[in-house]
Amino acid sequence: MKTFLMHPDRDFDPRSLSPRESLPYAQDIELEVLLNAAAGGDRYFHDTMAAACGQAWDNDIETIRYRQEVLKDCLAVPALVRKFYDIAIEPFGRERSWSFSLYDRDAGQKVASGVRTLQSCLDVLERLRKTCAANADRFASRGFRQFFATLEKNLDDDWLGAARTDLTNLSFRVGLLLSAQVGSGGKAVGTALRKPQRSDLSWMHRMISPAARSYTLQLHPRDDAGAQAFAELQNRGLVLISDAIYQSAEHVLGFLRTLRSELAFYLGCVNLKEQLDRIGEAVTFPEPQAEPNRFRCRNLRDTCLALTMEQRVIGNDVDADGKPLVIITGANRGGKSTFLRSVGLAQLMQQCGMFVTADAFGASLRSGLHTHYKREEDRSMRSGKFDEELVRMSGIADVMRRRALVLFNESFAATHEREGSEIARQIVRALLENDVTVFFVSHMYAFARSFLDDERALFLRAERDESGARSFRLIEAPPLPKSFGTDLFRRIFETPEAADARS
Repeated sequence: MKTFLMHPDRDFDPRSLSPRESLPYAQDIELEVLLNAAAGGDRYFHDTMAAACGQAWDNDIETIRYRQEVLKDCLAVPALVRKFYDIAIEPFGRERSWSFSLYDRDAGQKVASGVRTLQSCLDVLERLRKTCAANADRFASRGFRQFFATLEKNLDDDWLGAARTDLTNLSFRVGLLLSAQVGSGGKAVGTALRKPQRSDLSWMHRMISPAARSYTLQLHPRDDAGAQAFAELQNRGLVLISDAIYQSAEHVLGFLRTLRSELAFYLGCVNLKEQLDRIGEAVTFPEPQAEPNRFRCRNLRDTCLALTMEQRVIGNDVDADGKPLVIITGANRGGKSTFLRSVGLAQLMQQCGMFVTADAFGASLRSGLHTHYKREEDRSMRSGKFDEELVRMSGIADVMRRRALVLFNESFAATHEREGSEIARQIVRALLENDVTVFFVSHMYAFARSFLDDERALFLRAERDESGARSFRLIEAPPLPKSFGTDLFRRIFETPEAADARS
């Protein structure tokens, strides 16, 4: 059986990202804030959401829309989905984990563990099927309807009854029936496990029916050697079915494990939506675009900033359709870095099949997200800060694929402006030639000016109101020219307090 709640044609694998492994862009877009809000204190939710983010770049439009349908169902009836999840996680609770030790070397113990596992899981599956059937009319998505149909088809009452009968027989409460031939040295050869006969199943039948003459050997309680020999004989018969029982138990547990992970993703999204609702931050479902170089948003806001400040934040309207390069300039602390984060988060959330914090959002699918942000000075670095920036850029280029998205935040500004601008210009042109979309926040006027006549570029600038105060919004406007002499003077003589006052 397959759950098919995350993909229309395959299961979701939450183990694709190790809990200790971090996504390379996570720090720059403050992804941990979003993951913690979605987790709600549950580490499994956190790791499942992180795994979904790591796989987001392989999703196609069909998968994204498929997940959006399922998520809309989950947002409509969150209590029911939590009930499904609570049933699915029962086999993995600590109080029942003793029943699921499927890795014993001894065939007898392996069979016993597998049978206990299957018996417990059958009860869980039956309650899950009945709960789903009683509430199926409250779900409209293809994912949930396919899931309910799978349960009804594979777990009907006749099948469950037959499975319980087989498991009762496999418990061997009245002993095992084995057949064997006597080999050289009196050793048993050709041992085979036999289906219990009617006389073995009914003591009443044994009472009224004559039986063939048989012989009984009863071991003395202190006969350790005899007990060991008997156990070896028993294992010879059970080893023939231990692997089959083990695989059956693994299959059932695998189904419940997958269901647990897929529901955890959607419940993480529900938790995130509840957090955003609490602070009054509205969301919308994005429209993924099949055409290249599409990006359009209305009132796009930084999800993580809203979660951190616990209040609504200012958004931006941008139409960058047909513009694979967006250059953002303007005064410090004017909302440029915030907008850059909102772009990365929205792209990631769209490709995960989630909602975004915007009034409207639609963008082309990307093959990956890469970030190149300026770093604080690290005294332990063996090379200069500018060299470190180039090394990081080289590492990004090594793993980047066509149609990726790259976010630059004041990159290559660790050297003087003319050199930094020329390096940035050459890197950006190379990226554009390889079908990579670039959003670049920069104070380097020479760099921005080099793309003024490029039809592929859109320029945004941090806006100020009539009094000169920051509005934290971006407007479509070319960069303002600056003096290299003034820039040099400020670098040498201006105090941090004066810089803050000027910004």
